[in-house]
Amino acid sequence: MSLPQTYKAFRRSSGDLPKSLELVEENIPSSLNPQEVMVRIHAVSLNYRDVAMMNGKYPVPVIDKGIPASDCAAEVVAVGCEVKSFKIGDHVTPIFDLNNFTGTEDTTSVLGGDIDGVLREFAVFDQEVLVHLPEHLSWEEAACITCAGTTAWTALDMPRSNGAALLQGTGGVSMFGLLICLGAGIRPIITSSSDQKLELVLSVGEPGAIDTINYRDHPQWDEEVRRLTNGRGVDVVVENVGVTTVAQSLSSLARRGTVSLVGFLGGFDVARFPDTIGPTLSKSATIRGIAVGSKIDQENLCNFLAEKEIGLKPILDSTVFSFKDSQAAFDHLYAGKHMGKVVIKI
Repeated sequence: MSLPQTYKAFRRSSGDLPKSLELVEENIPSSLNPQEVMVRIHAVSLNYRDVAMMNGKYPVPVIDKGIPASDCAAEVVAVGCEVKSFKIGDHVTPIFDLNNFTGTEDTTSVLGGDIDGVLREFAVFDQEVLVHLPEHLSWEEAACITCAGTTAWTALDMPRSNGAALLQGTGGVSMFGLLICLGAGIRPIITSSSDQKLELVLSVGEPGAIDTINYRDHPQWDEEVRRLTNGRGVDVVVENVGVTTVAQSLSSLARRGTVSLVGFLGGFDVARFPDTIGPTLSKSATIRGIAVGSKIDQENLCNFLAEKEIGLKPILDSTVFSFKDSQAAFDHLYAGKHMGKVVIKI
């Protein structure tokens, strides 16, 4: 394909909160470094962190007027002279943290946060930060892998099989976690305050494959988790809320289980964490912080999806937004109206 000289991108506005998206025009690089790959972005999926940055609720500083979003599905359109791992036409996605290859690195360089993200038509990456996408997925489905998918994969401590997992809410990470559980033979229990959303969740799997809890009807939802597991509890909790629910998450665990701290919907004031020492000791439990995952984790997830292939596809929200309607996509996610991943088609 012939490349244009410029491309469109959205950047966060500067100044007062809440920020808005501003459409800008950027220049296409005239040449690539030997190890670089240029991609055309076909779809972008959003995460809560993206809207949190717009509303002053993200706990980490971000660059002013940066391009948001970390998750995309893209097509290789040009390669540097020393690129060996990719060719024109390949379907690829970048990793979330461009410095996190094995999970042992000390520095971070995170798309959509301290560096420009992917809410744009074209981008250039070093070949080392790109991962091949499963070929059976559409652009919109494949765009969900980088953050939500890899986070769910590491939070569930994959690879594992059997056992049970508690997934909080019906947002992107939980719905991707549901997908992984169904593919791996893990019994999923998923919570929501909406019976309508829980009915849609049940339609994803075979009859009887998924347990659901409406936490408004069952405010002591940890007791309901133990009832559904015959008193045993779950092996892992994907904890999306944080400070306000971690005590009940610990109560939901089986012995030697893990609470994977993923989200901060309940705020980021760690001083509000309840006393977790007693429950952690008594159950020989693990509380584990999750910061998405490494390139190896993302590659393992892509291989898992490719191996399962039939019927194992990321769950999208019913509304897919156009690029020009990106602000509406952000507003939709922030309002909590979604179930599954909110995707922007470019």
